[in-house]
Amino acid sequence: MSKKVGILVGSLRKDSFTKFIAKEAAKLFPGGIDIEFVEIGHLPFYNQDFEDPATAPESHTAFRQQIEGLDGFIFATPEYNRSYTPALKNALDIASRPYGFSKWNGKPYAVLSVSPGAIGGFGANHHLRQVLMFLNMNPVQQPEAYIGNVTELIDDKGKLNSKTVTFLQTVVDALVAKL
Repeated sequence: MSKKVGILVGSLRKDSFTKFIAKEAAKLFPGGIDIEFVEIGHLPFYNQDFEDPATAPESHTAFRQQIEGLDGFIFATPEYNRSYTPALKNALDIASRPYGFSKWNGKPYAVLSVSPGAIGGFGANHHLRQVLMFLNMNPVQQPEAYIGNVTELIDDKGKLNSKTVTFLQTVVDALVAKL
């Protein structure tokens, strides 16, 4: 039976480094694992008035169904002001509601934080993990993935260096082991 892994990218920027790293990680999954990039930029802000299916925007309902159909996740995020992005927080909130019916519950995940800075989005990574723990998700504890100095990891032809690819493979393998 095939497993499905969703990749949520917190950066909405067209040419984001985070999206680039997420796409590189997606290439590393073995056969039998289907990869689905989950779009989050179109989602209206979470509002408790939308928890009732009768009042929920269609985009929220479709998103919740999409998340429910996935077996595991990679959350890829840049760091904004020592935290993860509002778009990613909004997506997490939408699929966690209504309370008691979270679509994230029990599912495995890995976090990739990406930054041009030296500490690789450490703050974003840990803030995101805190929320994912509350959502009762199953984390890849090791390796922790802080992709710092990202601009120095990509050559002038747009290719990611082999050391980083090897590291991303360890993250992917750890997630696959939890599926």
